[in-house]
Amino acid sequence: MSNELNIKSDGALDLLSLGALVHRLDPGIVPFRKATECKIHVSGGEFNVAANLADCFQMNTGIATAMVEYPIGDLIAERVRAMGVKPFYKRFKHNGVNGPNMATVYSDRGHGVRAPLVFYNRSNEAAAQLKPGDFDWNGIFNAGVRWFHSGGIFASLSETTGELIIEGMKAAKKAGAITSFDLNFREKLWAIWGGEKKAVEVVGRIVENVDVLVGNEEDLQKGLGIPGPDVAAKSKLDPSAFFSMMNNVLGKHPHVKIVATTLRDVNSTNRHGWSAVAWVDGKTHTAPTCELDVLDRVGGGDGFASGFFYGLLSGESPNEAVKLGWAHGALLTTFPGDTTMATVEQVRAFARGGCPRIQR
Repeated sequence: MSNELNIKSDGALDLLSLGALVHRLDPGIVPFRKATECKIHVSGGEFNVAANLADCFQMNTGIATAMVEYPIGDLIAERVRAMGVKPFYKRFKHNGVNGPNMATVYSDRGHGVRAPLVFYNRSNEAAAQLKPGDFDWNGIFNAGVRWFHSGGIFASLSETTGELIIEGMKAAKKAGAITSFDLNFREKLWAIWGGEKKAVEVVGRIVENVDVLVGNEEDLQKGLGIPGPDVAAKSKLDPSAFFSMMNNVLGKHPHVKIVATTLRDVNSTNRHGWSAVAWVDGKTHTAPTCELDVLDRVGGGDGFASGFFYGLLSGESPNEAVKLGWAHGALLTTFPGDTTMATVEQVRAFARGGCPRIQR
């Protein structure tokens, strides 16, 4: 596989992510309007991939991002260290009143027939102020980076973040790194400064520099502005609709080598059917299907992406890489918070078809 993708065999960093760090306030199963206390999780769609690869898969990863010098920033930076991710921070001072801030994500867990609800406070967010020229890409990439990753959440934050992703992607390509982008289309974030039309324009320019895309049918349609599937899926776990869109993706972006996504059938908030698929250089690969008892669904997709990337970075076959991503994403939904608490041994055992008997 590494020959088709030409993944470098070594480098100071196995993966570098570019994106925003956030903290998520989680009142558990109580909705915010009745909450009296919250847990604090550190997160970020792009960061989660780097954190999972470092903590579970024991890889060397980094994050290029904004950091504000105030107690919330200190809390977030401490968790970044704890996950073993090397930070490349553009630092901002906080004025003690209105920012700049580290963004807050609010998300209760939902339960049963009640879905989780996600909303944000991203006002005066430091990461949205990041722009081309803020990072010394040559210095970072000269040390050796095998894989560069960013995503649609970061791209949606401002006029400058998409331009910064393009700058980073071009530097990554020049340095011989594989590039990946998680489309992660977030309607609420794009809606406040340009909507779907803007998303398609910005994301289209980013994807010109991308080898590996992560995104489901809706992400592909809304992020890339391509027509929906030619065939109707028999169920949410049927991969044929996703695969039928690949010609549309390649029509617009013929250089993309891999497109992968999770398949999720939400029976209730705590019970999901779960699978994953990848299109790799014209061949299709499908993970098994399982039923998940979900504790906290946030971060499951990033869990898949990190396990999938780990498989490819480790020289596994595409089929095995999809299974590793599927297994890690499944395990991630059993932990509180957005980042992994699994071990690579647990992931490999589940990917092999392990069953959840007690480990004595």
